[in-house]
Amino acid sequence: MVNKTPAGDTSMGTLRSSMSNHRLSKPAKAAWFMPRKSLSAKRTKLLTAISFLLPLMLWSLVSYVPFLWHPNILIEEAGGVSYFRSGMQIKREQFEIERAKTIAEGTTEPSGKRVNPVYLPAPHEVAVAMYTSFTTEPKRRSEKWLHESLWHSIQIIFWGFFLSSLIGVPLGILCGTYAVVSKSSEPFIEFFRYLPAPAFGALAVAILGIHDGPKIAIIFIGTFFQQVLIIANTTRKLDISLIEAGLTLGAKKFKLLFSVVVPGVLPDLFRDLRILLGWAWTYLIVAELIGTSSGITWFITQQARYKNFDNVFAAIIMIGVIGLVTDMILARIGKKLFPWDKANNQH
Repeated sequence: MVNKTPAGDTSMGTLRSSMSNHRLSKPAKAAWFMPRKSLSAKRTKLLTAISFLLPLMLWSLVSYVPFLWHPNILIEEAGGVSYFRSGMQIKREQFEIERAKTIAEGTTEPSGKRVNPVYLPAPHEVAVAMYTSFTTEPKRRSEKWLHESLWHSIQIIFWGFFLSSLIGVPLGILCGTYAVVSKSSEPFIEFFRYLPAPAFGALAVAILGIHDGPKIAIIFIGTFFQQVLIIANTTRKLDISLIEAGLTLGAKKFKLLFSVVVPGVLPDLFRDLRILLGWAWTYLIVAELIGTSSGITWFITQQARYKNFDNVFAAIIMIGVIGLVTDMILARIGKKLFPWDKANNQH
């Protein structure tokens, strides 16, 4: 006996098969915007490149396409305008007024080309400055080489953040673990974190002198109180069942702390420290203005004073490069140290 499948059942099976294939193919098409789904390595590299190329493209357009902005005129020939000088920049409106005067008076018209203000150098000028700032000897005795300034700033960041972490990390873990520590310290820390770190500049100079001491203190103040609260919050997110299991197995006090709590929060703690290190860099410029001027801030200030804005941009970009490279190195270390942690291995 031959079983015959009704035509309706055949159509229904085809429809189901089509819907199943559609469900399977849809995630592939929507993978760009799937919540909490990591992208492929190829797409990640593409988006990373785009994130840098878009600002560079905008900067290039503003720098190289005259009709987009270029609000100034670079004088090439002064003509009949007495105060014009070759190489001088002037607003386009003022240039047109003076040019109209020369036409009315029958004198030689000035000539020039549209340019951006001196404070916005073109990308190629900054690229050249990133090389020449390392190879060109400073013109004045009071100035330092760029690499010397950068190294000095890195040391300020290191000591400020190291001292902050030396105290802040253990205190944050204790606050997140024991309510008695939390209630006796976090209220004051919550209050103190709203006080701007630069406000303590004069006090830091009076106590620690005018050299690197107050700068390190500002980095410390700017990161310590935030660090304690963030790490305490991270510690509280530890699965309570792990602590209960440790207590059941007889772990008490410090044994529980070092055998259960600390290992449990290490991956998230490491990621918190990476973020907090970025905060330390944001306080650097303010910190280095306290007491004697030094480091990369002194370099930037000096170059801006003499209108070498290509060197200013070069120094600022180098700060970002150092920070980014440091974070990438720490991220790679995190993957090696905590291979089981998904959050560290998604990026």
